[in-house]
Amino acid sequence: MIRYVIKRILMLIPLVFCITFVVYGLMSLAPGDPATIMLPSNAPQEQKDALNHELGYDRPFLVKYVDYVGKMIFKLDFGTSYRTSQPIINEIKVRLPISIRLAFFGLSLAAVIGIPLGVLSAVKQYSLLDTIPSVIALTLSAVPSFWLGMMMIYILAYKLGWLPSFGMGSIKHWILPTLTIAVVYAAEILRYTRSSMLETIRADYVRTARAKGVAERKVIWKHAMKNGLLPVITLLGSSFGAQIGGAIVTENLYNLPGLGTLTLISINMRDTPTVVATSVIFAILYNIILILVDLMYAFIDPRIKAKYSR
Repeated sequence: MIRYVIKRILMLIPLVFCITFVVYGLMSLAPGDPATIMLPSNAPQEQKDALNHELGYDRPFLVKYVDYVGKMIFKLDFGTSYRTSQPIINEIKVRLPISIRLAFFGLSLAAVIGIPLGVLSAVKQYSLLDTIPSVIALTLSAVPSFWLGMMMIYILAYKLGWLPSFGMGSIKHWILPTLTIAVVYAAEILRYTRSSMLETIRADYVRTARAKGVAERKVIWKHAMKNGLLPVITLLGSSFGAQIGGAIVTENLYNLPGLGTLTLISINMRDTPTVVATSVIFAILYNIILILVDLMYAFIDPRIKAKYSR
């Protein structure tokens, strides 16, 4: 198991090189430059050229890339933002916890809603307790998160005045963003759980447990759930990693200064070092989460643990 984890961590090294090269290349090919965006439209070209030179933007691509990667690997320095002239790591430290908190709240609520309803749908297949949740889940899966968020703001914040529509001063400020993420993902988790449990409850070991007279509740929640939750754990892990950097719509909708918002602002401002830094952070966190998911697999299923131990 330890060798497997070390292998996965070492695989991050070429991944970081690929990400930095691709992102740096794409940002270099994009039209425009930081000075044109940061300075007024009537600023003289000499002033724009001076600012680009000060930012180091006018250096050759390979020089900028090698310099950035060298500092990142040997000094753990993500560079200085073109936009703020401050170390990028300082802004990441402030914004990353916000994105992690939002992803954790949203997916935790989605799991609390989706998993029990998915199990119930599988156990009560073809009944109303299966049909109604399944139809609702299919409908919500097709609803764009930004539209759902705007409807929640309009009804719960504007019309009823129950909740604030932006900011993060108190726990009330997190309710609408959490619901926006949770509702969509709960529908997906429900469908995954139902599909997995339908396959699991028909397995031979489940039928054997029933034949031995084991109580139905124990058969479902103790015997079938272990294997039935494996695909759901994968979904939750990958979704959590994606939401840390991918909740740009939700963060912008509710004015949350997370890492996704920082990435979007940096792309618009041609802030290449910040875009590369956030992309690397996303990739590392996503892969670490996938490693943790694999370890949870091994904890739930001893057969998987034996495979990793070879």
